[in-house]
Amino acid sequence: MASSSKSDSAGLDRLRAGKARIISEVRRRIVGQDAVIEQVLMALFAGGHCLITGVPGLAKTLLIKSLGEILDLSYKRIQFTPDLMPADITGIEMLEDNPATGRRHLRFVKGPVFANIILADEINRTSPKTQAALLEAMQEYQVTSGGTMYALEQPFFVLATQNPIELEGTYPLPEAQLDRFMFNIVIDYLSKEEELEVALATTSRKEATLATVLSGTDIVSFQALVRKVFVPRNVAQYAVDLVRSSRPKEPTAPDFVKSWISWGAGLRATQYLLLGGKVRAAFRGRYNVAIEDIRALAHPVLRHRVITNFYAESEGVDVEGVIDRLLETVPEPQSGLT
Repeated sequence: MASSSKSDSAGLDRLRAGKARIISEVRRRIVGQDAVIEQVLMALFAGGHCLITGVPGLAKTLLIKSLGEILDLSYKRIQFTPDLMPADITGIEMLEDNPATGRRHLRFVKGPVFANIILADEINRTSPKTQAALLEAMQEYQVTSGGTMYALEQPFFVLATQNPIELEGTYPLPEAQLDRFMFNIVIDYLSKEEELEVALATTSRKEATLATVLSGTDIVSFQALVRKVFVPRNVAQYAVDLVRSSRPKEPTAPDFVKSWISWGAGLRATQYLLLGGKVRAAFRGRYNVAIEDIRALAHPVLRHRVITNFYAESEGVDVEGVIDRLLETVPEPQSGLT
């Protein structure tokens, strides 16, 4: 938003006010996890999807359920299990009798994917075939059944959870599906004080009732607005350099990438760094993206797109360490780059 109009400035003010109201409501039920909540809202306002990873008991599902209550949007929870079928997500064609004509016809019964906010709970507990049922919906915002395309109502926001420690009976998400998530957000344990607060609150009173603060129309308008936030060329160049440096076959990739990485991030990583950067800048009252925004979002954007190899594992290096090294190694282009 190089030269923001008055209407755009007012829109960004409303966006920040809406974010503050959402966080205020979430705070009535969720303790801590400030960075997690902000990243979820960034993805929502950017029009992306989130994968939330964390051990059991860290309020992953509660956070998403609460967001569904706070926003005036339809919300569906899909519990992924080994026996879940694709039609259980997208819907099925049912043969029905027409009393008026005496003939039978097929009627499409929409599945739970036809909602604004989808909670895909424990997505890694179902087969790849069923996981793939979300692919078209997440990327194309549509479902195809019996040769007919059914559009999904906007906004459409998928938040999937997965448990990283229970591997028995799970199916790791294929890279093609992982790439469709804007962020992979990791929820960690609460601090000692926060854990004490949660323990006391959840054992002494009923769950707080949350107010509805934004509508679907508000969200769609904010998604269009944040795309107007300006990205300076040197900031875009930094995002491109950071992503390309994660690819081991790139001639300019650092030696540690060539040694430890089997597969680097693709073009979607660059796109999501810039989109996320626009929302982060807007949240902070800025009309242009800064390199600090790109650096702040490197971990949630790259951690599920950069695949380490055996050599990294043998040396005790994980993907978080690789991203840290990239942030230390990739130089920042100077402003005014042409």
